Amino acid sequence: MSTQSLTAHHVGLTVADLEAVLPFYQDVLGFELAGEFEVSGEAFSDAVDVADAAGTFVHLDGHGVRIELVEYEPEGEEISSVQLNQPGGMHFGFTVDDLEAFYEDLPADAETLSEPQTTATGNSILFVRDPEENLVEVLEISE
Repeated sequence: MSTQSLTAHHVGLTVADLEAVLPFYQDVLGFELAGEFEVSGEAFSDAVDVADAAGTFVHLDGHGVRIELVEYEPEGEEISSVQLNQPGGMHFGFTVDDLEAFYEDLPADAETLSEPQTTATGNSILFVRDPEENLVEVLEISE
């Protein structure tokens, strides 16, 4: 084990169209724009192991976490719609005080996997997809 202490910095998500998904994270989930930047060059290509890579990055802050959205050139192969039981599948998870109210406030075009459900743990959960079908879990934790 390393003697260096790890500190969380961000959770990253690669997207095909940054401008298409950005409003979802800002307007629907309430994240604030913290920064925008581009990275390219040999060191970046070597670090991400993608020949001639360039990335456009957006950092979003809110709810105790920083999300990094990145659009790459060249774009890799598209993954079909992620299912929660797929190895390598990922999702963001956030809590709210009132899941029903959150659900009712979603825009009409927001895609959810179901209506809010209360599981055997007593917690209520809802999964919503961003415009590129990435999953975001919203939970109401039972006391």
